[in-house]
Amino acid sequence: MDFQREMKNKQDGINDILKKFMPEEDDDSFTPQKKLYKAMNYSLQAGGKRLRPMLMEESFIFLGGKGRRILEPFMAAIELIHTYSLVHDDLPAIDNDEYRRGMKTTHIVYGEAMGILAGDALLNYAFEVAASAFDYAKDADEMKRVAKAMQLLTKKPGIHGMIGGQVVDVETVGKPASFKILDFIYRMKTSALIECSLMIGALLAGADEATILEMESIGRDVGIAFQIQDDILDMTGSFETLGKPIHSDEKNNKTTYAALLGLVKSKKDVQSLSDAALNKLKNIKKHGENPFLPMLIEKLVYRDT
Repeated sequence: MDFQREMKNKQDGINDILKKFMPEEDDDSFTPQKKLYKAMNYSLQAGGKRLRPMLMEESFIFLGGKGRRILEPFMAAIELIHTYSLVHDDLPAIDNDEYRRGMKTTHIVYGEAMGILAGDALLNYAFEVAASAFDYAKDADEMKRVAKAMQLLTKKPGIHGMIGGQVVDVETVGKPASFKILDFIYRMKTSALIECSLMIGALLAGADEATILEMESIGRDVGIAFQIQDDILDMTGSFETLGKPIHSDEKNNKTTYAALLGLVKSKKDVQSLSDAALNKLKNIKKHGENPFLPMLIEKLVYRDT
């Protein structure tokens, strides 16, 4: 398999899904809030690997899911939620970043107020899009799966997940953070959406509860490894490869895993977490042939951008 070509094909497919669900900017109707649509679309179209919807789709395929009609709204929704979190992360009150994926951040282009509102709109619209999956459910069982997927989509990004981790992350800026606190932040702020993606893919494929929980565990390993690798890249990468400022954690006086434990230990832990995730995946009774999922997990953990 040519991984890079397959990855590009899958990204293009996800971008087509996103275009299908995003609000139109150029219709002739009376739409005074059209600037908000532009800011939302700008934020969403500013590149990105589309990893979370891709993980959702690959989990669905891996566990024997058939058809994508009820899956696509959730694929779009998870990327909308991820994008909103980045828009708000970049705001002056949090990371105060001017570049994201090599482009000016949303609040730099549209102003701080519109940056806040665009993030709010992306989050709210994510649930509007996800709820449209109810229209595609063909029987009572699919309706139940969609309802459970909605529960996951509301919980994992919220106070018991991503936002909870972000709160602790903000509160520790300028203060020494223990390993226990860092582990909490990484599990919540980064892992939660990755866990959510794998779990929803499994759930909509009809997997049993034990398998869904195992996918959650895999997502946690992958998410923590992903964030540690992000720390490593912030210390060793360049603006040209990353598309965003380097040493931003140091600039913002944030304790990171790599700063606390060093690069050597960090790289070893990325390896062990990745190995753990892949071993768990091997032990799951799969229902479809999908060699791409383990390759995707390995590649995203060891990425250089």
